[in-house]
Amino acid sequence: MIQAHAVRLFTERGYDATTVTEVAEAAGVSPMTVYRHFPTKEDLVLVDQHGQLVAERIAASPAAHPLVRRIGGALIGSAATLTGDDLTTDKQFLLARLRLMISTPALRARHLDNQYAFQQAIVEALGDDDTDPDAAFHAQAAASACLAALHTALVRWAEDEGRTELPALIAKALAAAFGDDMVEGGPVAAGDQPRG
Repeated sequence: MIQAHAVRLFTERGYDATTVTEVAEAAGVSPMTVYRHFPTKEDLVLVDQHGQLVAERIAASPAAHPLVRRIGGALIGSAATLTGDDLTTDKQFLLARLRLMISTPALRARHLDNQYAFQQAIVEALGDDDTDPDAAFHAQAAASACLAALHTALVRWAEDEGRTELPALIAKALAAAFGDDMVEGGPVAAGDQPRG
C-alpha cells in the first residue's frame, strides 16, 4: 500500500518534488513506518519480489538445460505471472514503476545496484558449483546477458505503454540475443514460426 501511494505521488508530482513525509501522509502511516519497510526513497520504487519469483523458477527448472534457457524461461514465466490478463491494476503499477526508473536519474543509478543483486540471485538459483571458477563465470555471463535482454524488453514495453505482451517482448529480446530456439519447444515469441 505504501509503495502504491509512493508511485502514484511520484508519477503525479515528480520523484524529486515528492517527499517521504508526503508518501507517509498519503498512506496514513508515519515516516518511520515508511523507512522501516523502505530504507531509502529509491526503494519505494525499486523494491519488488520479481527477483525471488525468477530465482524460484530457475531453481525448479531442469539442471540439464542450458543456462540461458533456464534463465530466459524463468524471466518469461515470471513476466507472464506479473502481467496476466486478470492483473490489469498490477500491470499499470509495473508500467508506472518502470517509467519512473527510466526517467529518474537517481533511480537509474540505483537500478544498476539492484541489477547486480538480481544477477547474484540468478547465479545462486542455478545451483552450479561455485567452487569452479569457469562454471561461476559462465553462470554470471549468462545471467548478465539475459538481464540485458530483459532490460531492452522492459524499455520497449514502457515505450509502447504496455500494449505488447511483456512475456512476448522478453522472448523476442532473448531470441535476438541467443537464437529462436532459446526456449524449450521452439520459437519463443508468440506467432513466430521456425526458420529454415
